[in-house]
Amino acid sequence: MFLAMQIGTIMVLIWASVIILSASIEAGTMDLSSIWFSVGAIFALIIALIWPGPESVFAQAIVFIIVSLILLVVLRPIFKKNMKKNEIKTNADSLVGKIAVCTVAIKDGERGEVKIEGKIWTAISNEDIKEKEKVTVLAIKGVKLVVRKN
Repeated sequence: MFLAMQIGTIMVLIWASVIILSASIEAGTMDLSSIWFSVGAIFALIIALIWPGPESVFAQAIVFIIVSLILLVVLRPIFKKNMKKNEIKTNADSLVGKIAVCTVAIKDGERGEVKIEGKIWTAISNEDIKEKEKVTVLAIKGVKLVVRKN
């Protein structure tokens, strides 16, 4: 009886530690990977409190694994998708995909200049672009726009 109470107490401490550890890891990464293990550990902790004893350790582990994996596989993609939906492009990122006008000719692999939204940017391209030609912004590399002919 005393041994069963000790094992029950130890398992409660183990599950509480798993909850704290996985929540701390999640707080540091914000990747929505380890938070599900906290939830699984909460379920296992509840079982450890209700059914303390060595015979429940296997059940606790199974519940922890099943709940954690189901939440990871089912809910993580849903939450990740919704988090990306709320992402707003700001500042320079909002220029990708927009049209600019070449103000200084760009030779293949060399720098030139483009004007977009009233501002002059240094630009590079893997093709020759003449002055006053319209270009599309493909990416931002450092402080230069990567462009291609329209």
